[in-house]
Amino acid sequence: MENLYKLNEGVLTSRVNFLKKELYLTYLDKQTSLRKIAELLASLGYPPAINFGSLASNTQKTPDMGLVYKIGVAGFAFGNIMLLSFPEYLGLNAIKEVAFSKYLGFLNIGLALPVIFYSAQGYFISAWRSLRRGQLNIDVPLALGAAVLFLRSVFEISTHSGAGYLDSLGGLIFFLLIGKWFQQRTYDHISFERDYKSYFPITARKKTPSGDVSIALDQIHAGDEITVRHGELIPADAIVLRGDAEVDYSFVTGETQTISVPSGEAVFAGGRQMGGNLALFLTKDVAQSYLTQLWNEDVFQKAQDSPASLLANKISRYFTISLLTIAFVTLFYWWPYDVHTAINAFTAVLIVACPCAGALAVPFTLGNSLRILGRWGFFLKNTNAIEALYHVNTFVVDKTGTLTAKEKSKALYTGQDLNLEEKSALIVLTRQSAHSLSQLIEQTFSEDLSPAEYDALSKIEVADFKESLGKGIAATISGMKLQLGSPKFLGVESSEPQGVYLSINNAIKGFFVANNQLRDHAAEVIEYFQSLGDVYLLSGDNDQEQATIAPLFKSRQNLHFRQSPKDKLQFIQELQSQGRQVMMIGDGLNDAGALRKSDVGIVVTEDTSNFTPASDGILAATRFGQLPGFVRYARSSVRLVFGAYILALLYNIVGLSFAVQGTLSPVVAAILMPLSSITVVIYGTLTSNWMAKGMMNVKVNS
Repeated sequence: MENLYKLNEGVLTSRVNFLKKELYLTYLDKQTSLRKIAELLASLGYPPAINFGSLASNTQKTPDMGLVYKIGVAGFAFGNIMLLSFPEYLGLNAIKEVAFSKYLGFLNIGLALPVIFYSAQGYFISAWRSLRRGQLNIDVPLALGAAVLFLRSVFEISTHSGAGYLDSLGGLIFFLLIGKWFQQRTYDHISFERDYKSYFPITARKKTPSGDVSIALDQIHAGDEITVRHGELIPADAIVLRGDAEVDYSFVTGETQTISVPSGEAVFAGGRQMGGNLALFLTKDVAQSYLTQLWNEDVFQKAQDSPASLLANKISRYFTISLLTIAFVTLFYWWPYDVHTAINAFTAVLIVACPCAGALAVPFTLGNSLRILGRWGFFLKNTNAIEALYHVNTFVVDKTGTLTAKEKSKALYTGQDLNLEEKSALIVLTRQSAHSLSQLIEQTFSEDLSPAEYDALSKIEVADFKESLGKGIAATISGMKLQLGSPKFLGVESSEPQGVYLSINNAIKGFFVANNQLRDHAAEVIEYFQSLGDVYLLSGDNDQEQATIAPLFKSRQNLHFRQSPKDKLQFIQELQSQGRQVMMIGDGLNDAGALRKSDVGIVVTEDTSNFTPASDGILAATRFGQLPGFVRYARSSVRLVFGAYILALLYNIVGLSFAVQGTLSPVVAAILMPLSSITVVIYGTLTSNWMAKGMMNVKVNS
């Protein structure tokens, strides 16, 4: 892409920002156009992502610089406190240099202040909010340990009774923030929950005194008159001025029935015009339309996961109770004998048993797993999605576009042979419709045309086009009247109820039947899921292909056809009401409600930059056969976290064995705590990398 000037003489320079996936270029508008450059990029395999959402000024998520600053402050303080505490590590006698030792101690306190009050403030805020809700998340013991580290260190330095634990405090906060940064970096650039802007094209046709003019969608306002053509979305709430409004709201509501709207009545944003050209008078701006209200409906909402790991929170509840119990038992045990020893032992327990190593296990182990999965074409939203995959025991899959491959599907034609003129007219007719079978017919017949014949199709005019949703389409093309649709639409008595018939000049020529082909390794994928739990098929299509699909499943009762988006959502809800953890695998907007409602929603897509509704994960279609390996790897990654917690527990047991005796020195605590954190980080990174080597195997193995 940085050599576009060699491919198009009008391009002067081009520069790529690979991290942001942006291209900056300079071109001569007299020699080329932006459209030609876009077409060139598409031919190279880099089609520009152009939609209304790209008009917003904040198109790229800005990095969290606040987190970067906190890491910098904690890292600076950590390194310098360790440097100033170096004599303590060597056990040098500081009595001869008492004044100098005091100076270094207070300097360390000064370095620790921004760490505790700035870098660590997020943990204290989270812990306080958790306690106010009557819960114990992972940040409670973290904040408690950090507070004890700081307060005891200030006490020891102020009373000249010790060097404190400020180096451990700096290391604790520094490593925790590094883990949080690492997890954010693993969140892939793919948008999992785009807003309403990404639904719409980038322009609309606005009526002006000089005629219709294409104008950016954010530049049209209430009071403007626009034109919407067949198959296009209505961008804002409006009143119908002229034309036959046949509006399909399934795009956002899931209802498949079109609504006829007479002139003078209202239509709403998100509806798709299924009739001819429509003149609309806008009553609201795009950003204030009905679609933005629909966006807040429960069916399209998914509860936001807490920032902390669900697994870490669950473990932290037991850890915190155990930690406080041990600390107070130690305090009450030593208090009658020696108050000083009791206080030292109490604080030492809280310091050495601080769950920093356990807290790092999730972001570093699962975060690295997210990065590895993304590299192989399986993009999960966050570490909670990995944890959810560990618990799923029921699987629901869509058929068309999920189990079946669109690029392998064909439209089988039975009937009279069509000449070139009739084939060309049929292709032009099917181009006018967004229906999947129309696109399949166009794809199948276009393969028989030469490049010159295919290019000539763009010059053929279409007149009187009309589409009746669920019935068929009709138009006059090259002087021929074409009709394509159901037998009832054409008035035909048919023994092929699933066929789509073609009529030219009121004479039936034949019928088409879709022949969908299963994706490679579809049988292995279903077999693997069935080794983990029940698997159901939910398809919006008819049961014509039941005989092909049924052998993949254990029971025909698990196959459900003619399912509307609402039916799919209700099916997921029914499974969850039985206490099941459900994973839904779909491919489009008709699965939006089910994907949001499921515990894990995975979208299979031919283009990972396309809109994917409410998904927890995006799977490149070319990687479908490797899905068992991906799921197996994700589930194994959670087991690695369990191992990391065991490792952290061993460190805590060793430290606690000294702490409860009141014999834990600052040097031991300063070494033990960062060492446990570093060990867990290395363990999580190396083991997840090692385990990924066998991930590509699609062999069924739970």
